[in-house]
Amino acid sequence: MPSTPKLGVILPEGEGDLDGRTPRWADYLAMARLAEDVGFDSVWFVDHLIYRNDASGRPPQGAWECWSVLSALAAVTRRVELGSLVTATSFRNPGLLAKIADTVDEISGGRLILGLGAGWNEVEYRMFGYPYDHRVDRFAEAFTIIDGLLRHGAVDFEGRYYSARECELRPRGPRPQGPPIMVGSRGPRMLRLTLPHVPIWNGWLADTSSQPSAYAPLAEAVDAACRDVGRDPASVERTVSISVDPSGGRDFPLHWSLLGDLNLALPLTGSTEEIASGIRAFGAQGVSHLQIYPVPPTLETIEALAPILTAVRQP
Repeated sequence: MPSTPKLGVILPEGEGDLDGRTPRWADYLAMARLAEDVGFDSVWFVDHLIYRNDASGRPPQGAWECWSVLSALAAVTRRVELGSLVTATSFRNPGLLAKIADTVDEISGGRLILGLGAGWNEVEYRMFGYPYDHRVDRFAEAFTIIDGLLRHGAVDFEGRYYSARECELRPRGPRPQGPPIMVGSRGPRMLRLTLPHVPIWNGWLADTSSQPSAYAPLAEAVDAACRDVGRDPASVERTVSISVDPSGGRDFPLHWSLLGDLNLALPLTGSTEEIASGIRAFGAQGVSHLQIYPVPPTLETIEALAPILTAVRQP
């Protein structure tokens, strides 16, 4: 694994997350183009529908639809990879999701990374009418269809929750086996289901501890799951999502306060060299790609990250 990881930027998605206002398409366009110009390797968007925490007493906060944004970004960027962090397979019919992913890969010219997960935020399931029960069982069936269609172009499957009978994926995008699939999970059962198949794994640390020391337990879990399914742990690409706070102001995205205790959020912060050193420490542990949630998630922070990118990549 390389000691200098690729670096991506995660765009803000929630109401009020951009200096207290809702990000608009013009903001995403400017952020993606700036990220590309200053040297980021990738741009990412999360797949959520709404955030709510009844105990907080605050109103819910919505989010823009992930694949609409990714499709638009695919058309207006030239170089960066684009990815979903991560798409809940429950939100879309799996055959249709494979079709969407291959189409966005076509628009981007082969720059898509398809991040998949089982979902976790029960409130969005209830509000938008998706079943929340048996999430891993549902994911297993959806993954079978998505992986079969993208890798082989066809699948014939009848399950308890999903079916795709004599289904073909036509036309095909620019890559014969479709975009690479990245699984975002730390659950033992999810890892056992997916690690025999997926090339990339993702761990989310952005709203907890983004310190390099937080990665070791995740790495051990992935290594153990690989051994359980007879796969060489070194054959799985490791990616991690972290937060980076160049200003040290802890001006977190507004919706994070609906998800957990922000006192536990420990972004990488400090001087340019201190942050660069933290990023290199992830690379030294075998992380090949870091997705950075800029704190606060603004154009100015993306600009402030540019010298950090330079410092990380210096020999």
